[in-house]
Amino acid sequence: MKRIILPLCVLGLLISCNNANKKAAEDIALIEQYVEAVENLDHELMDSYLAEDYWGYGPSRNDSINKEGAVISWTKNVEELYKKIDYTSSRSMAVSIADGENQGDWVSNWAELEITFKEGDRQVKIWSNTVYKIENGKIARSYTFYNEADALEQLGYIFFDPSKL
Repeated sequence: MKRIILPLCVLGLLISCNNANKKAAEDIALIEQYVEAVENLDHELMDSYLAEDYWGYGPSRNDSINKEGAVISWTKNVEELYKKIDYTSSRSMAVSIADGENQGDWVSNWAELEITFKEGDRQVKIWSNTVYKIENGKIARSYTFYNEADALEQLGYIFFDPSKL
């Protein structure tokens, strides 16, 4: 009997690991498809990857947007602001959190973005990290982090301490 239990435990562990690896690969593939939609400025396809109850946060502390707002924002940005977005370097990693407030399946995407604006062909290069929560094959939540001041400086904005005036 002991000879049967150990192989069954090992088999169960292997199957469990294989299922987790398969889920992680599927989640990463979803994010790669979403990134491709962003690069192609395809806001309709981007919409299809977001869950109906999607919420996005960042890059600023008080930035938050639901799915409807995100689609409206991307539509406006594609029509008026962005000429091109390139993920010149992009890496993703999947993680599953077993319990707590952030329980679930997540994908973190680190990328160097090169953004070209329609007005004047101005460009910025930024490092960005977006962490996506995946539920039922859709993006349910995202947190985006990048240095907005760096992007604005590249566009020519000047920062100063107004108390020194």
